[in-house]
Formats: sequence, C-alpha cells, structure tokens
Amino acid sequence: MTLVDATTIVLGEAPGVELHLLPLGATVHRVVVTCGDGVRRDVVLGLAGPDEPLAASGYVGGTIGRYANRIARGRFRLDAREVELPVNDRGHHLHGGPEGFDKRPWTVVERTTGSVLLELVSPDGDQGHPGELTARARFDVDAEGVAIELSATTTAPTVVNLTSHAYFNLHGRGSADGHLLQVGADEYTPVDATGIPYASHEPVAGTPFDFRESRELGQAVRSAHEQVRAARGIDHNLVLSGSGWRRAATLVGPETATRMELWTDQPGLQVFTANTFDGASVARSGALLRQGDGVALEPQLFPDSPNHPEWPSALLRPGELYRSRIAWRFGALS
Repeated sequence: MTLVDATTIVLGEAPGVELHLLPLGATVHRVVVTCGDGVRRDVVLGLAGPDEPLAASGYVGGTIGRYANRIARGRFRLDAREVELPVNDRGHHLHGGPEGFDKRPWTVVERTTGSVLLELVSPDGDQGHPGELTARARFDVDAEGVAIELSATTTAPTVVNLTSHAYFNLHGRGSADGHLLQVGADEYTPVDATGIPYASHEPVAGTPFDFRESRELGQAVRSAHEQVRAARGIDHNLVLSGSGWRRAATLVGPETATRMELWTDQPGLQVFTANTFDGASVARSGALLRQGDGVALEPQLFPDSPNHPEWPSALLRPGELYRSRIAWRFGALS
C-alpha cells in the first residue's frame, strides 16, 4: 500500500488548541496546547514520518475500525451465518485486522479552519467483514479542545466499533507513569492471557483498576495483580458508569500542571499503558518509543462484544447510523 496524501491537516491555532491530522489512518499526529505552566507542548505521541503508520505497530494516533479491540478467534455469528475474520493478535482479530482503518488513506470531504470531515469506504468482505461500510470521522477544534464524531452506515448487517487510538503524555516527553488518572467506572472486564474476556465484569474495588479516585498510573502498572502481570501493564476495558454524553475520565500531568477531561457517549473505556512499545518505532523527537511513554484512553464498546449478546450490541444494519462521540478538553490545574 502506498501513501496517497502526505498533507498534514492543521486545525486551530495558538494560543488555543492546535490539532495536526494525517489523512492516512485519519491519524491524530499532534495536539499542541498551552499547558498549565504556560508552556505550549505537544501532548500526544506521534511517529517520525507521515507514512510511518504503514510499517509501525501500536496504532499510534490512528482511527480504529471496523472493530476496535479484539474478537475472539476472529469468529462470531451474525444472524444465521458464521463470520470469519483474519487474525493478527495471538489468534484473535484485533483493531480491524492486519489492514485496519488506521492503515488506509481517508478522503477529505469538508474542511474549515476549525474542522474537517474525513471519509473511508470499506468494501463488502474487507478483512472478512460483511457489507460495504462508509465510515466518517469529523474533527472539530475550539478553545476547549478537540471533539471527534465517528459515524458509519452499511449496505448489509455488520458489526462496527470505532475509536481513536491517541496516546497522551501531558508532560510532552518521558514516561507517563507519573500521570494521575481518574475514571468513573465501578467495574472492569477481566481477560485471559490473550486479551479475551473470560468472565463477566468484576468490581474494581481492591484491584489496580480502581480509578474511581485519582491515582498514579505507575502504581497500577507495577501492581503484582495477575491481570496486570499477564498484560505487562494495563490493557483493559473499564465499564463506564452512567449513559449518554458524560465526562468519563480525567488525566493530570503534575509536572506541567495540565488537566485533560475525556468525554464520551460510549459504554466502555479501554485503558492501554503502551505495554508493547519496545523501541521499534521512532517518535517525532527522534527518541525510540518505549513502554509507558503514553497512555491510550479509547472510548468504545466492550471487547469481543459480538460474542456476548448480553453486552451493548455492535450490530449495524442497513438504514441505521452508527455514531460515537469523543472530546478531549484541556485546562490548567486549579
């Protein structure tokens, strides 16, 4: 696959939020904000070159689809048929398969100084998924931050679960272990050694996944809890409290006195502490990306939900509209 458009789309301007997007993968490449200490910093991880996502792992900044997270063994039943998908992670289908939406060139449909609408048409049978899917990603920048609306329509019944895979580091460098995270979630989803849910949700109380009160990421990542040890950090779904549009999480970078609120309308938040970064990818700064350099906060449906009819459904039928909303709101610590 070749890169068809290397143009960086820039939305917003100083002293407000500035968002840099790549059409390849509808990728969040930079988010520059005025931090709480008055210094402007890029607070997301980005790769060195605009075509780097084609070769790199880690889904850095990409828009994920058709299905974010894992589908066990790449199989699920859809109406009366068995759907089989290619597997790319320990025998499972992860983040849309070997060539997910983060590896595809998206088309610019509309653009203003503060917003852009990108579109991707995924053909019937793409990565094994039925139906032609038209996915859209709208990014808006204002004084508070970045708003993302992900939507999709289909020509045949299919499953959809889109999200942004941006990694945040509010210090602009080094490890994110010192960041403080708060998430409104009373339960989390335990997984087996390959990342697949093996039971129903369990209470976060008494576990490293209890972020109901703000706590340091490093403390959770270094826990001896069997779930953390198996994942080499956190790579788990937190079951968000409430429903509809709401604040789901708050991330704080103490060194720069910067706060980010994450808002969403989705039922789950996958928290991933960059456990697989091993120096194979190069950041824009020229540094090698290492474990814990950022934290991905991915609003979405629950992992493997096509095989769990008791959970919120990922099913999309013709005539229906899939829609997911995300917002990142930045500010100084008060």
